[in-house]
Amino acid sequence: MAAAAQQIGGRPDEAAPAAIELRGISKAFGPVQANRNIDLKVPKGTIHGIIGENGAGKSTLMSILYGFYKPDRGQILVNGQALTISDSQTAIRAGIGMVFQHFKLVQNFTVLENIILGAEDGALLRPSLAKARGVLKQLAKDYQLNVDPDETIEELSVGHQQRVEILKALYRQADILILDEPTGVLTPAEADHLFRILEGLKAEGKTIILITHKLREIMEITDNVSVMRRGEMVASVRTAETSPEELAELMVGRKVLLEIDKAPANPGAPVLEVRDLKLVDDEGVERLRGISFDIRAGEILGIAGVSGNGQTQLLELLGGYPEKGSKVSGTIRMNGEVLDLTGTKSDAATRRRRGIGHVPEDRQVEGLIMDFAAWENVAFGYHDKPEYQRGLLMNNAAIKADAGKYMEDFDVRPRDPNLAARNFSGGNQQKIVVAREIERNPDLLLVGQPTRGVDIGAIEFIHKRIVELRDAGKAVLLVSVELDEILSLSDRIAVMFDGRIMGERLPDQTTTGELGLLMAGVTETGPVPDAAGTPPARQQGTDRPEGRG
Repeated sequence: MAAAAQQIGGRPDEAAPAAIELRGISKAFGPVQANRNIDLKVPKGTIHGIIGENGAGKSTLMSILYGFYKPDRGQILVNGQALTISDSQTAIRAGIGMVFQHFKLVQNFTVLENIILGAEDGALLRPSLAKARGVLKQLAKDYQLNVDPDETIEELSVGHQQRVEILKALYRQADILILDEPTGVLTPAEADHLFRILEGLKAEGKTIILITHKLREIMEITDNVSVMRRGEMVASVRTAETSPEELAELMVGRKVLLEIDKAPANPGAPVLEVRDLKLVDDEGVERLRGISFDIRAGEILGIAGVSGNGQTQLLELLGGYPEKGSKVSGTIRMNGEVLDLTGTKSDAATRRRRGIGHVPEDRQVEGLIMDFAAWENVAFGYHDKPEYQRGLLMNNAAIKADAGKYMEDFDVRPRDPNLAARNFSGGNQQKIVVAREIERNPDLLLVGQPTRGVDIGAIEFIHKRIVELRDAGKAVLLVSVELDEILSLSDRIAVMFDGRIMGERLPDQTTTGELGLLMAGVTETGPVPDAAGTPPARQQGTDRPEGRG
């Protein structure tokens, strides 16, 4: 299949000098071969997608193109001219700009100050700012990148911050834009607007390289797509002549089930009952504003929402470790019994003993001790199990035996319990955490962003295990910013905005558009004000309303 796909990519209309051409690019980090003999052509004025599993070498390849790394061998051509890109300034001078997944903006600077940062015309800032204001106004008009130049970055939504990053690149006269997972933190409405911006840039002759793991976006927005696997380029195809199923198989090297195969839920008695849950953090900010919901045995309740709207605080509170200094009120019942919200019996260990498992949102900070071995992480939080005790010492042999079994059952690679957690890929780190929690057979599983940064093969596996837990009669609370994941996995969907539940929907009776409006704080009766009484649809351009990131 890969050979046929590569043949498609070599048709005569690509014979003209490409905006970007990579020839035989290779890069190794010690014994790890990150890129191996990569060839790639990106035609001018196109949107070119690059996809692949975690560790496939996508980020390394783009870092080479943007001057962060130097290739061990190979050649880079920009607009047909061979070029040695020694650093990012060389890339910028060559007309290459990059918009990172985690924005490179100074939060307390204005938009205008961020635009000129590093591109000042001299020691005096006033002339640079005046020039930038005029250029910014024209760019905003040309590309629908409306943003207030005098607004500070911290006051902007995530979608508008992303526009500032694009404007930074355009201000530096970039003709080639690299975007790394650009929709990961956007609402559906913001993502749609971004796609309109990219189409406008393409119409003006700009070239876009889009790194994303979302096959739907690849099919919707790109002209061509290249697939990487294990450091090699395995295919380059015309998007119109492929399918999500073919691309998934090229990425993983086997057929992948893209649709989650699950029977209708058979809900039982309530497992978790939450009533009027409120949380004020140590700075006096109200993060949860009267949250109420139930989850029954044998069902998955999905919580949709843009990051930063209270989902993290909800998971931490339910899991038994709210931020220190937080003030909490309300009622939580687990299997009919009230759980303590404060005091010595409100901690994570007590929650686990009450039958609550927790896959946290950040596996590296909250789910694993990165310098500890996999077998040690398997016991993390469950080290007081009787079978793990041997007098005054831990029964390491029992823990290692469990770790080996979990790693086999959950296909963790490499299958080495003695390997430190940091030496596994992100997807395999996530499998270790998921295995640890699911194998304890909890009555309630809290799952935060289960497939964040996880490749498509691991996504398929993790989804399957979550559904199996539901089918075994357990309750699952799923928090995810991925609407496709929420719609596919959930039996019911609740949408959070600004610390509140905006509404509840059934997956087969709603749309991404409806959920997106709720995620942006817009109901059928109009925008919902925040705690200060400010509606979320405060206009910063003509394309709003949208959420507050």
